[in-house]
Amino acid sequence: MVDMVVMVMVSASALMLGVAAVLTVVRMSRGPSSLDRVVAADVLIAVVIAALALEAILNDHSTTLPVMLVLSLLGFAGAVSIARFVADRDKATRWDVESQQPPPGAVERRPDAGERR
Repeated sequence: MVDMVVMVMVSASALMLGVAAVLTVVRMSRGPSSLDRVVAADVLIAVVIAALALEAILNDHSTTLPVMLVLSLLGFAGAVSIARFVADRDKATRWDVESQQPPPGAVERRPDAGERR
């Protein structure tokens, strides 16, 4: 009886993970920005980790744990590096802090008579 319940739960989880993987691949292919594609790739790594966990449950072994650990570290490192890249790119489009020059098209604020330069 317990084996049947576990098999039904694993089958339902596998079906949901399959749907999630298909939707994630669709988002990766259609994503309007590169950041959407990177987030979709991170989600796809999470889906693969969950699928490996289901396989370990189904076959009653723990040999896939190192693979799951490496994939989770890879997903984390990828997400952090992309976040840093996007932050640096956004910082480059803001005001240039060192020279205090506004970006092209910005209205420059002039100091009042009482302010020091």
